[in-house]
Amino acid sequence: MIYSTRYSSPIGSILLASNGESLMALWLEGQKYFGSTIKEEMVEKSDLPIFCNTKNWLDRYFDGQKPAISELSIAPNGGTFRKAVWDILCEIPYGEYITYGEIAKIVATRMNKERMSSQAVGGAVGHNPISIIIPCHRVVGKNGSLTGYAGGLDKKIKLLELEGVDMSKLFRPTKGTAL
Repeated sequence: MIYSTRYSSPIGSILLASNGESLMALWLEGQKYFGSTIKEEMVEKSDLPIFCNTKNWLDRYFDGQKPAISELSIAPNGGTFRKAVWDILCEIPYGEYITYGEIAKIVATRMNKERMSSQAVGGAVGHNPISIIIPCHRVVGKNGSLTGYAGGLDKKIKLLELEGVDMSKLFRPTKGTAL
């Protein structure tokens, strides 16, 4: 059985999903790929310990604190490649960012490959089912473009600003497919 609850955040409503023990998903309202990693019907159950812990984590995060991902039991659904990318996302320090290309190089090394496609990495980043906690908002284009965020660029910018990221080297793209 998959359980769900809602959390009201400064960037909008968030849906949380759990298998009863671990957090499986955190989606922003209207997020691209919303609900795509959970095929089962979800039953609302707000009093699960994992939901209480996650809401507390989110309260502290939105209050400007730096809660550790390791405080939560997370279990995102995905294949080996996507999980490898999500593991790297979890290593990006609070208030910092990395490029898709940099992630591609790390994944290639860890998977003993000569190289890896930045576009493939972008697909994995975009399908991250536990937004904010697995910090996909900390990934930018190689030229500083704030391209691509399944939750929307306005929310990506707000999250980066909340973390105190120096936005002077980053910019909002005016055209492209990953807006």
